[in-house]
Amino acid sequence: MIAALAGALLAALCYGTATVLQAVGVRRLAGAPAGARLSERLARATPYAAGLALDGAGFLASLAAFHSLPLFVVESVVASSVAVTALLSVAFLGARLRRAEVVGLVVVGAGLVALALSATSGPARGLSGTAGWLPLAGVALVGLVAAPTLVGGPGPRSTRGSAARSTAGPTVVLLAVAAGLGFGGVGVTARVLALPHPWWRLVEDPVAWALVAYAALSIVLYALALVHGSVTVVAALTFGVETVVPAAIGLLWLGDRVRPGFVLVALTGFAATVAGCIALAGKAEVVER
Repeated sequence: MIAALAGALLAALCYGTATVLQAVGVRRLAGAPAGARLSERLARATPYAAGLALDGAGFLASLAAFHSLPLFVVESVVASSVAVTALLSVAFLGARLRRAEVVGLVVVGAGLVALALSATSGPARGLSGTAGWLPLAGVALVGLVAAPTLVGGPGPRSTRGSAARSTAGPTVVLLAVAAGLGFGGVGVTARVLALPHPWWRLVEDPVAWALVAYAALSIVLYALALVHGSVTVVAALTFGVETVVPAAIGLLWLGDRVRPGFVLVALTGFAATVAGCIALAGKAEVVER
């Protein structure tokens, strides 16, 4: 269990650091003089490329954690990457934390400790036979949630000031919720995915295809949500959905368990971690203050 918890924490560190590196890379590219050589642009983009590499490493680390730990633990730990981003943005980008964000950091830390104390390791119930196709049906459900915004052609985000951008219309809400469901689907499929021998037989497993589909769809939907809504609103909605929904699925249907006598500790830790991450949601996009 300790190794799995370490994997989840490593994923959070990778994701949080990647956000900062990508922000640095974008700033350096934006500061490139007109007519700069390709080699200079590539050099300026190095932090961004490093951030993408860390995203990949974090994804692999989270897969290992999902295999052994309940979804309510791993999803909460991974969501805490926003706390890593907040701390690193203060240390390296000159950002300033508001009082609510400082409180959020403390709450996230306390919540993670409670989750670690209440966690118990073990594999999830596998999906066999026709049940193995259920995750792919879930991909279709995520698409249906987002379909009204895509068919209707969401209009561009308002540019008349930050106050106007902070509102969340139905388009932004649906996109953020769908993205959260997609990211949650990644966790659920990673939890139930059984590694065959030889490994290449994964191509025959509908759960593996569902994992890939969830990942691709949620990344696109999250990006679209950020285009049309404020980072704070989008990140808060996405964090909430991608932690709560998989946690419920894991506890109700996949055999995820809490250590005996620690149910209240687990509930408190889960609620504290989610609330703290939502308080820090604005740090999903690094902004100097």
